Formats: sequence, C-alpha cells, structure tokens
Amino acid sequence: MAPAAAPAAPAVGPGTAGPPAGRRLGPVALVVAGGLSVQFGSAVAVLLMPRAGALGVVTLRLVLAAAVLLVVCRPKVRGYGRADWGTIVAFGTAMAGMNILFYQAADRIPLGAAVTLEVLGPLILSVGASRRLMNLLWAGLALGGVVLLGGGGFDRLDPLGAAFALAAGAMWAAYIVFSARTGRRFPQADGLALAMAFGAVLSLPLGIAEAGDKLLVPSTIGLGLAVALMSSVLPYTLELLALRRLPAPTFAILMSLEPAIAAAAGFLVLSQALSATDALAIALVIGASMGAVRTQARAARRAE
Repeated sequence: MAPAAAPAAPAVGPGTAGPPAGRRLGPVALVVAGGLSVQFGSAVAVLLMPRAGALGVVTLRLVLAAAVLLVVCRPKVRGYGRADWGTIVAFGTAMAGMNILFYQAADRIPLGAAVTLEVLGPLILSVGASRRLMNLLWAGLALGGVVLLGGGGFDRLDPLGAAFALAAGAMWAAYIVFSARTGRRFPQADGLALAMAFGAVLSLPLGIAEAGDKLLVPSTIGLGLAVALMSSVLPYTLELLALRRLPAPTFAILMSLEPAIAAAAGFLVLSQALSATDALAIALVIGASMGAVRTQARAARRAE
C-alpha cells in the first residue's frame, strides 16, 4: 500500500555520499516483494469473502498473522515505556482500521480501483504537509485520475465502496508513520508482532459477529492463513525492515506503484479486466504520487 507520505527514515546527511547501489537495491527489493505479496494476497482475500464476509476475512488475516508472528518472534514485553506501548497501540489500531475499511471497499469495487482511491490518503497528506505550489499540480492530476476512474460521478463505482477506500487511505498514512516509529523503538519484528496482536483483538468481535462459526471451517482457515502470510506477515515484515535502511522518498515512490500491482492481481486472480479509461486513471494517480514525492525530495535537498 502507498504513498506519497512516507515516514521519516534514515537519510543521507549533508556532505556524505549516498549508500552504494548494491545496498540500496536490497531494501528496494524488500518493498517491491512486499507490494506483490500484499496485493495478490488481497486478491485471494476477495475469493474468500463469500465464505466468511469482509469482516470475517479481516479477522482471520489479523488473528492468524498475529499467531504466526508471536510464535516466530517471541517478543519481549518487559523493558518498554509508556511511549513504546502507545506506539504499539497506535500502530495496531491503524493496521486494524486500514484492513477493515479496505476489505469493505474491495468487497464492493474492483481491487485496482480500491487501491487507487486508497493511495490518495497518503498523497493528500504529503501535499498538505509540503505546502508547495508545485504539489497543487500533482494533487490536481490525482483528482483528475479519480474523477476519470469514477466515470465523471462514481456512477460506475459503488459510492459506499469508494468511501471505504478513501477512509482506508487515511489509515494507510497512519500505518506508515507508526510502522516506522515501531521499527525504531522495537528490535527486529517484535513491535510488529505486538501491534498485530492488538489489531487482531480489535477485529475479533467484528469478525465473530459477521461470520460466527464459519471462521472455524478448516478450508476457510487454510485460505485465511494464506491471506495472513501473503498480506500481513510477509509484506509488513519486509516493509518494516526496509524502512530502517531506505530513504523515505524512495520508499514512497515504490509504494505509489501499488495501484498498478493491485490492478494486475485483480486481472490475473479475479478476472477484473481494466478498461483503457481505468488504466489511464490509475496511471494518473501513480504519476501524481511519484511527482509529489520527487518535488518534496528536491525541496529537502535544497534545504540541506
């Protein structure tokens, strides 16, 4: 998932040379692999929704992902202060909210369209934070893509689904910010495991209310485990590790490709074909995200 509003990551200081290309390629590969995993995992989740409902799928994803991470990481719970636990609560809440809202959107509109609308949250945050005139151009370009995607009035897209996708975008921005903070405060993936567990607890009542004992069907659990590994365990771990070594602008540009990856996953797994208009709309939003990130990066370099 994302964006033009990546969190602060270790950056190259003034008068120092950037990291060698080989060292940059490692975290870049982590982010790309995470994007592929999460979007194809989302496509599998859409296939699972008729069995367990959107909220049931979210619960399976978070609960099973939390179980895997807690077993593998065995995170320590002592030695952390109030601020550390506050970060975990915020990260887990953002994670749960992002997933709940996005799956509600994916249950109503095509996957590529859902991610395209979702990416606007971080993009708008980036434009608002920068307060640069050039970013207004990028915001206008993104808005044009959204209008084009909606067929001039979202008459082709379910309005509620579009609203859920936009709300998920706001939670996506929060997820990125708190993912970076968690990575700095907790060793390895310990913070991710704890935040995932908190998010799972938040989603559990909703999933039980919607799906009930359907969540206990073995085949449903099996598919839910696949979704958990592809959409949560693997990509979140890769992104958390990448954010420790990758400059924020580079991370944001890579995450801006998520709508294209989602459209490809929707086509290959769900047979959700894109029209030429939809493809152009997605391209406009991706271009706007990349442009906003590059403008912000150039401004930061001039300020050094």
